[in-house]
Amino acid sequence: MAGAARGAAGGGAAAGGRARGAGARARARVRAGAGARGGGGGGGARRVLAEGGEFALTVCEATGLVGEAARRHGTAPTASAALGRALVGGVLLTAFKGEGEGVSLRFRGTGPIGGVTVVADSRGFTKGMCGDPSADPPLRPDGKLDVGGALGAGALSVVRSNNSLRGDTSAPYEGQVPLVSGEIAEDLAHYLAESEQVNSALGLGVLLGRDGEVREAGGFLLEVLPQCSEATLDQLEQALSEMPTISEMLDEGLGVDGITDRLMAGFPYRTTGELEPRYGPCTIEGEGGLRERMLRAVTLLGEEDAYQVIEEQGQLEVRCDFCAEKLQFGRDEVASALDTHEP
Repeated sequence: MAGAARGAAGGGAAAGGRARGAGARARARVRAGAGARGGGGGGGARRVLAEGGEFALTVCEATGLVGEAARRHGTAPTASAALGRALVGGVLLTAFKGEGEGVSLRFRGTGPIGGVTVVADSRGFTKGMCGDPSADPPLRPDGKLDVGGALGAGALSVVRSNNSLRGDTSAPYEGQVPLVSGEIAEDLAHYLAESEQVNSALGLGVLLGRDGEVREAGGFLLEVLPQCSEATLDQLEQALSEMPTISEMLDEGLGVDGITDRLMAGFPYRTTGELEPRYGPCTIEGEGGLRERMLRAVTLLGEEDAYQVIEEQGQLEVRCDFCAEKLQFGRDEVASALDTHEP
């Protein structure tokens, strides 16, 4: 997909791999080679297929998910925007894929935020973290949050697990591309074009309130399929060039249905899937819960180191970087875990 990006307050959109600067209202060509039950629900994701199977569209409204992430990590406004866009991107890249499929997105940069990491699965469970949640560089000259400046120059690494991208679900698929702008949407679109040869248009938006709270968050991913005709490509190009940004549509209160109808105007379609993106999973107790997983991690310390920490501090405290939850373990619980996981 050749293309251009149109930035918006709190968000951005990108087509294919090549993008112009944020804020430019530019034509977006949809062509190759040229250029969301944990916490924080309350949104929705929907996938539709155009008549004739020429292209697919996934739309995500994830205000609850992104708000939960910002609350858990105590992020500053720019960090909230960066993490939020990446979370929505994770939902869009993974939702409605095969059972058990997942994706890990790792944005690494030289800017003050250091990096952003997101893990998502096909059920809509998504969680993330950033290197420095307090990162909040000065606004750009146009008065918008400088997400690109917060991330800086660097690279995007993507790992798809249990995936069918190469017809082999036994081994993860890994890809890496340089960051195009650090604005997240452009970088993900560039990755799709370069590493997965997917022609796409991608829009991500996070709108913040006056006090820095997450007011709206969402996005869309339009994927061109191999049987798409030149006439449809031209029609999509024209439609995208006249389309409001995703942030503008979120600000209008359109929601998943409204955004879908706006993007699919003139194209008959059918819905192929719906789900609710949620933050997590971050369930603490129960099988597969956070306590069980953290205890498993504690056993990796080894008996000597684990008991030394308990001797010095009275307990062993472990923090989950994704959920920002802290759990404490006493000597008896650690001893039981060590016995259970003896090699």
